[in-house]
Amino acid sequence: MKILFVCVGNSCRSQMAEGLARSMGHEASSAGTHPGPAVAKHAITVLERRGISTAGLSPKSVDGFQSSDFDMVISMGCGVHCPAMKIDEDWGLEDPVGQSYEVYEDTAEEILRRLQLLGNHSSSA
Repeated sequence: MKILFVCVGNSCRSQMAEGLARSMGHEASSAGTHPGPAVAKHAITVLERRGISTAGLSPKSVDGFQSSDFDMVISMGCGVHCPAMKIDEDWGLEDPVGQSYEVYEDTAEEILRRLQLLGNHSSSA
């Protein structure tokens, strides 16, 4: 499945989702409506501790993507409104930015749980 994860800063949740989805065999990208300067250190650590490569992860603008290029566009739950992009699902995840490493770990676990549900849903569809 080809998935685009969208949020505001593209520095935490959507980056973890991109890395986790790729590790599960999905073709994944992430983008933000107002991309931050860098991927959050805790987000990088969460992925690397799981053995997931963080090479190439960087905040990107949604302006560089088209929803028609993806099977699914998922908002991470930050009230993202993309006038030119259709959002298929909003996961409603709290933004861990500025919080403890444990909050990032919990967020990654929830992303992983939802990705597994997506995988089960798409294989039974």
